[in-house]
Amino acid sequence: MTNQTDKILSDQASSKQASSEQPSALGEYSLATITFWLAFGTFVIGCSEFAAMGLLPYFAEDFGITENVAGHAISAYAIGVVVGAPLITIFFSRLARRTMLISMMIFYAGGNLLTALAWSEWTMNIARFIAGLPHGAYFGIAMLFAADIAGKNKRAQAVSNVILGLAIANIIGVPSISGIGQMLGWRTGFFIISAFALVTALMVWKTAPYRGPNPDAKPLTELKALKNKDVLLVLLMGAIGFGGMFSVYSYFSASYLSTTSSPEWGISATLLIYGIGVTLGNIIAGRYSEGRLLTSAITFQVLLGLSAAAYAASMGNPYLMAASLFFIGIGGGMVVPLQTRLMDVAGEAQTLAGAMNHAAFNTANALGPWLAGMTLSAGYGYTSTGWVGLALAGGGVLVWLAIVMTARNTQVQTATVSG
Repeated sequence: MTNQTDKILSDQASSKQASSEQPSALGEYSLATITFWLAFGTFVIGCSEFAAMGLLPYFAEDFGITENVAGHAISAYAIGVVVGAPLITIFFSRLARRTMLISMMIFYAGGNLLTALAWSEWTMNIARFIAGLPHGAYFGIAMLFAADIAGKNKRAQAVSNVILGLAIANIIGVPSISGIGQMLGWRTGFFIISAFALVTALMVWKTAPYRGPNPDAKPLTELKALKNKDVLLVLLMGAIGFGGMFSVYSYFSASYLSTTSSPEWGISATLLIYGIGVTLGNIIAGRYSEGRLLTSAITFQVLLGLSAAAYAASMGNPYLMAASLFFIGIGGGMVVPLQTRLMDVAGEAQTLAGAMNHAAFNTANALGPWLAGMTLSAGYGYTSTGWVGLALAGGGVLVWLAIVMTARNTQVQTATVSG
């Protein structure tokens, strides 16, 4: 059933996006060079988002507040992502995508500079909210831009390459920024991120081809994405199904320390293994998702759910916990087929749909830990974080079934009209 539905979607996309069949003119620089700098932008964003968690104890101490209160800065950033994704893409949809990418990285540099200069809890929260505003829009537009210049047959791989920056940030960037922040002060870490964002803006300006603004783009056209059932189902699958990853990841350190007798350095080693899994999942998804988007999405979703269950069952064994986290990381490759499917079903609302996809994943980032936290508060222990992950993955599977049914109904309606 999935192969047939995937073919249907591919055929529909071909008729709607014929202009994307061949790679667009790349100009002076190669596709690899352009996508590298687009991915460097997602690397910078990943460093800022996740390093803030590692540096939290240090700015909490600096401001004289508890870590729980300092955690509001993390929430402020996530709110900025969800708010900024639709607003930026709607009101600036007429700008050339290259111009939007450059502008957002300059804005991101400013948000992280304000973070580095914050002098109190409230200024920190405001700075992190501002920094979060361009996050989702940059991801969505960067992936659309890369897919467009790559051509239809290489869209999934182009999307994967852009997302790869986020995966590499978890392996290299976040530990490095956190270490520098510990040695030279937490503000230094955000100064570096701000500088990297400016480098990204400069290199995107230098390497990415300018294709001109879209004079036909209208805010109301972009808003159609929010009424498109196909778009909403994909976003819902990401918001629910991806929550299983965060229900485990958010409480891993506490689970590890509470249920094993292993040294603390094992946390960093296991998170490195997880980061490698995320990177591998993105590479696999980019290589094998094109032409089989629904099959790929459900494969990664099921893997994520089963791995979360394995994590729960292996609680207390550091080696099996690490292995489970590795496969949970691979399951994160689900983002690639979901993002690519959005390109097929969003119609003229490509930009907003792409940006909202990352907002959906930030919703998952809030939903997973919240539900896992409820089970912990109820006294079910750290094993419950894995079972919550399985339940959320199961919810993602149910949404996937709705996606398949909708696609089949669309096929029947199309056949009826054609007949």
